[in-house]
Amino acid sequence: MESHELLREVFHKANPKLAAAQLKLSLSMVYKWTEPPSQPNSGAMNPLDRVGALLDCTKDHRIAQWVCQRAGGFFITNPAPANTQSKNLMPATNQIVQEFADLLAVIATAAADNQITQEEARRIRASWEELKSVTEGFVRCCEQGNFGALTASPKSGSG
Repeated sequence: MESHELLREVFHKANPKLAAAQLKLSLSMVYKWTEPPSQPNSGAMNPLDRVGALLDCTKDHRIAQWVCQRAGGFFITNPAPANTQSKNLMPATNQIVQEFADLLAVIATAAADNQITQEEARRIRASWEELKSVTEGFVRCCEQGNFGALTASPKSGSG
């Protein structure tokens, strides 16, 4: 979905007049954001395109993290795409289980004294992020059919 399409959908539910007032912009500028760009680099870039451009030029994910926190969420990068097709379902499954066990160990260690310090919370967050990343990689492999050969019925064939 293009940024202008998303903003168009957003302003079907949200009040563009209120957005314009709160952003101290003209209503026409807000509506301009919902239109496809007529030519590259012409007119005003919408805020989503600006954030995207800022991410592209800085390569700093803290910007995305900040936006996610403002929305009540948390940013985690997707795993890098694998160069080869994985046909090893069990090792990938075991890695998820191990990451989950690691998270539980970090939590148990932190909670042993019945309190969680900021440093312990940071370690819990890091372990949780790693588990989500590993799991996302597994799900992507499944979606891309990388584990498909293992689920194919050996009895299928022409006959």
